[in-house]
Amino acid sequence: MLKEFWIVAKRILDLCSERKITVNKLSTISAVTQSTVSDIVNNRAKNVGIVTIKKLCDGLEISICDFFDTNYFRSMEQEIY
Repeated sequence: MLKEFWIVAKRILDLCSERKITVNKLSTISAVTQSTVSDIVNNRAKNVGIVTIKKLCDGLEISICDFFDTNYFRSMEQEIY
C-alpha cells in the first residue's frame, strides 16, 4: 500500500515541477487545504480520495485520466486480498 501513496505523491510533485508551482500554490488554486496536500506529498495521508485528486487536477488544469495516465500507475501491481 505504501507504494501507491508514494506514486500519488510523486505524480503531484512532478506536475507541480512541470508547471513551476509550489505545493502551497497548488493547494490554493485547487481549493484543497495546505495540510491535506502536504500530508499527501509527505506520505502521511492514509487514503487520498478521488474527490481530492479531482480538485487537484482541476487546479492543474488536467483531467483525472491525464493524472493517472503515466508509467507510474501502469507499472503498479494489482493487489488481491
